[in-house]
Amino acid sequence: MELAYIPSPSRGVLYLGPIPLRGYAFCIIIGVFIAVWLGNRRWVARGGQSGTVADIAVWAVPFGLVGGRLYHVITDYELYFSPGRDWVDAFKVWQGGLGIWGAIALGALGAWIGARRRGIPMPAYADAVAPGIALAQAMGRWGNWFNQELYGRETHVPWALHITSSEGGRVPGYYHPTFLYESLWCIGVAFLVMWADRRFKLGHGRAFALYVAAYCVGRGWIEYMRVDDAHHILGLRLNDWTALIVFLLAVTYMIVSAKRRPGREEVVEPLAATAPADGTATDEETDTASGKPAAEQAVPEKTVPAKAVPGKSAEPADEPGTATGEPESATKQS
Repeated sequence: MELAYIPSPSRGVLYLGPIPLRGYAFCIIIGVFIAVWLGNRRWVARGGQSGTVADIAVWAVPFGLVGGRLYHVITDYELYFSPGRDWVDAFKVWQGGLGIWGAIALGALGAWIGARRRGIPMPAYADAVAPGIALAQAMGRWGNWFNQELYGRETHVPWALHITSSEGGRVPGYYHPTFLYESLWCIGVAFLVMWADRRFKLGHGRAFALYVAAYCVGRGWIEYMRVDDAHHILGLRLNDWTALIVFLLAVTYMIVSAKRRPGREEVVEPLAATAPADGTATDEETDTASGKPAAEQAVPEKTVPAKAVPGKSAEPADEPGTATGEPESATKQS
């Protein structure tokens, strides 16, 4: 019996009447909020507008969830389409199963669509949200703790994870808490990217590439510790190969980008249109006194000297500020 260990939750879902509240979903939702909050702060610091990150996240998050689920279902298809399995389970995201590789790939596509609609550069946006994505992953990994999944080899270290469920082929015992290892690693990646970005002024997508490369390094050794079923290629788990390939691509991008586009780009985000849809004039175009469009404002007429009429003396024009032409002294009051 272990003297110290990390206990597993007795259940991963609470019921508010008929409504299930799942710990896995809560972790993902909290992670999204963290990513948007930090991304917004970094985007504004780069010269962008507040709220842009959230607007683009409306596109990126759904795409990311679909991509993450697709990657998981495709790479672990036997869990849903082998004999005795129910293919409907492939849609039960709340039971766990989101591949980060698919989530980032399809989430990037959604972000690109949102960025294009706002007219902002995608690389600059990716740099701003990179640390937030890492922190979102750190939070999301605790969803695996609620589901008692994705743990490592059996161990007797003081921080061992105590698995109590026997569902889905689990064997109760004490295992390496790989969810915790990856969560801590992602926090470290987030701080690494923020430090490097501040120190070296990373731009043109290089902060995002650094996040990807650093995450892949940690994912490689953490994946090697896991004992859940996975496809193997030449003795390595599929996700290890994916991490290796993505790491090389990220490093290559950083090197090439630094040579072609050194420094950091200036974020120039177009302002949202201020004119109403019906074509009426805006406040800037309307005179506050008369309420008329500026184009229709009356131009002050110049005072034209009275013409002399034969036989009569020319009458002087009224002095400015008088109503009757009387001497100025008569119009002023003490």
